[in-house]
Amino acid sequence: MLVEETTATTLRSGLATLPDDELVALAQRHDESAVRTIIRRHNQRLFRAARAITRSDAEAEDVVQEAYMRAFTHLDTFRGDALLSTWLTRIAINEALNRKRRRRETALLDDIDLALAEEEPALAMYPIVQIPTNPETEAAREETRLLLEGAIDRLSEPFRIVFVLRDVQGLSTEAVAECLRIPDATVKTRLHRARRMLRQILEETLEAGFASLYPFDGLRCVHMADRVLARLRPRAGS
Repeated sequence: MLVEETTATTLRSGLATLPDDELVALAQRHDESAVRTIIRRHNQRLFRAARAITRSDAEAEDVVQEAYMRAFTHLDTFRGDALLSTWLTRIAINEALNRKRRRRETALLDDIDLALAEEEPALAMYPIVQIPTNPETEAAREETRLLLEGAIDRLSEPFRIVFVLRDVQGLSTEAVAECLRIPDATVKTRLHRARRMLRQILEETLEAGFASLYPFDGLRCVHMADRVLARLRPRAGS
């Protein structure tokens, strides 16, 4: 059972600056604030890793919760051989994959060929720009997010998880390889192919909508005819 912190060293104001190993030591002594700090620090990475496998926000959230439960109830097994973030990510990935296996879906992480070994620059089409928020900007940003998430969800699992960890979460090639326990070359290959497939998916999606660009119909069309006729009528009577 977790207990509330009782000493100044466990005050929330100071925990955010502590390294993971010190937080682990506090959490092993059932320090609730240390546990909360670890969770806040690693939530984003674990959710993205789980979401890349489950393709469901709700299920990914369940996976992350279960991963934390497994981690904190077996925290004594963490020896520091890997980074805490890597250890937690592995637990989340394993939990997500186990859920898929229980649904009799096939995990494909071992079935990718290594034909393409070079690495491309990160996708330049997704710049992160800080723009003052307003309703129109937020709506456009949400539409773009949904478009990208939909495209990423169409990638097969081995490519999707590598793309999310590498390009979305921003992990290094070495860190992704350690999380997935695959060679660096395999990470590079899958990332290269994921980027190519994602670009193709986005191009196909966008091209399908070109015919609907710059619409001029409905009331706009009617009003244009009204305005033209209004200007023509005086001439007709002259």
